[in-house]
Amino acid sequence: MEISNRYHFKTISAYHKLAGLPQPGHPLVSVVNMEEVNMPSAGRLKTIIFDFYSIALKRVPDAKIKYGQQISDFDNGVLFFMAPGQVFTVETDQNKTHRPTGWMILFHSDLLWHTHLAKAIKNYDFFSYSLSEALHVSENEEALLNSIAKLVENETNNNIDHYTQNVVVAQIALLLNYAQRFYGRQFITRKAINHQLLDRLEHVVKGYFADDHYGNRGLPTVTHIAQRLNVSPGYLSGMLKTLIGQNTQQYLHQKVIDLAKEKLSTTDLSISEIAYALGFEHLQSFTKLFKSKTNLTPSAFRQSFD
Repeated sequence: MEISNRYHFKTISAYHKLAGLPQPGHPLVSVVNMEEVNMPSAGRLKTIIFDFYSIALKRVPDAKIKYGQQISDFDNGVLFFMAPGQVFTVETDQNKTHRPTGWMILFHSDLLWHTHLAKAIKNYDFFSYSLSEALHVSENEEALLNSIAKLVENETNNNIDHYTQNVVVAQIALLLNYAQRFYGRQFITRKAINHQLLDRLEHVVKGYFADDHYGNRGLPTVTHIAQRLNVSPGYLSGMLKTLIGQNTQQYLHQKVIDLAKEKLSTTDLSISEIAYALGFEHLQSFTKLFKSKTNLTPSAFRQSFD
């Protein structure tokens, strides 16, 4: 197996230096023109880690980019997001010349201090999406995103003053909000694919609860279900919220409640036995969830059938 060359960038300035770019005009944010990047030619595989955020709209002909175990072609322009510490691998054919186009907005979490985005950025699930779940933008959407990137670039290339941080953060927030809207559009326009995923989700969850030993494994977790479907937890929740109005956790809780109702109304098992069989460690946890979803305790629900 070929060993990947590993690049770990702790600062934006360090990335600029290795990529053969001028030092950034602002230490905490930079807009990189991909056509100007000149990374060292050191093998077919390159693994890259940023200790800062990255938003990238790229086209990389004849290259494959891996995030986790997912590999994606980059012949067409797509928008993808990386949070600090995430790892991605670029695989190229050394017999071909690769001329990536597009841009990257790199920004350190310190840029967000004392702004609304410091906490709000955690609400954008797509920073945890895998590369295969990247956003495919239309020409009009791409033009809009390009204009925002240009505004950030102009601001960081001008003299830094008291307003720079707020102006740049406002533009990044605007881009993130548009991306959230565009992802909603993508979930809808790819309805056939996503409904196939829904069918698979239903099958996986049904199989989990059909296992006689599932109670010993506890309640199904979002991470477990997403892994079975070969998607990231964030993407699965985003897709479900768009299609059925529930995130994955809410969906799983509803399945648990439906199964609890069935056992309460058709078996003589005690409520404690039902709670344990469903994977709850404590009866109180089962009772609390059941009441929050039905406005009834399990006992009151069972008594309604007497």
